[in-house]
Amino acid sequence: MTARSPLKSKASVNRLKKTVGAGVKKTQKLAAVRAQRPTTVTAPLRPQSTVDEAAALMAFERAHREFTHGRFGEARNQFRALLDKYSQVSEVAARARTYLAIAEARLRTENMLPRDADSLYDRGVIELNRGEYVAAQEMFERALKREPEAAHIHYGLAATRARLGSVDLALQSLQRALDLQPNLRVRAQHDQDLTSLRNDPDFDKLVFQPRP
Repeated sequence: MTARSPLKSKASVNRLKKTVGAGVKKTQKLAAVRAQRPTTVTAPLRPQSTVDEAAALMAFERAHREFTHGRFGEARNQFRALLDKYSQVSEVAARARTYLAIAEARLRTENMLPRDADSLYDRGVIELNRGEYVAAQEMFERALKREPEAAHIHYGLAATRARLGSVDLALQSLQRALDLQPNLRVRAQHDQDLTSLRNDPDFDKLVFQPRP
């Protein structure tokens, strides 16, 4: 095997050093250029709740307040105004459309209801016999607004509230009915609509114990 010349070996080492040195300088220049580039700053995300959304929510709350108080005409008007102004706020607008449809349906129902107390009472009895106790309660309450001293309407309301499980309210209505027409006690003693009241001691006092 021929021995490598010491001069050639030294030259090879020098060339390697130059190559490595050039690579290091190039890397340093690239790093310097990158350091001088402007850093991209990501803008903070905008909050989801915009001014329109906040205003739409406030308008919805006002209209909903009218709805829950049974003022369906005013609620309808406010929901319509909300949809005209904030239809682009999709979530609030969808809820407003739902309540608007209910308010309009209730207004149509009110227009179709009988106006006098006797007709409302008859309608309440029909709903009570059908098992539609919420509707029956509404009819009796409407009838009482027209004839607040009608014992038979108070009695019908007592029966309906008893069916709904509203024991205290049912007893109040029953007491009012018996105050106005004491002979209704006989009917109350056997009325199946009042079954949920029978274990209450106040029912026994009202119906079975003789009054002074």
